Amino acid sequence: MKTDIRNRKDIEKLVNAFYDKVKKDDTIGYLFNDVAKVNWELHLPKMYDFWENILFYSGNYSGSPMVVHKELHQKSTMNQQHFQHWNDLFSETVDKLFIGVRANEIKERASNIAQVIMYKTLN
Repeated sequence: MKTDIRNRKDIEKLVNAFYDKVKKDDTIGYLFNDVAKVNWELHLPKMYDFWENILFYSGNYSGSPMVVHKELHQKSTMNQQHFQHWNDLFSETVDKLFIGVRANEIKERASNIAQVIMYKTLN
């Protein structure tokens, strides 16, 4: 039975499931695996902190996602479809694992963040 997102453990479950999809994805996987060459052991804990801060205001994230995405865009051109696909995968992952107010909130926040990063990266 699905529950709402309650704590960091749930955030970790979501992030791990999401990036397991991303790594194998035909549309955006190459951006992570081949272009950015993501070190997953370093990236995943940052993403746990990022999403925990977004949903629970933990204050434990420090980073510059805008800079990272602009640098990635310079290496391999990204477009609106990349961002939309990322958002679709994220929402699908949330819906598969969770249900509730926080699950809805994280999907909405992810969509808003993706829109801002897309706008600032592509313009």
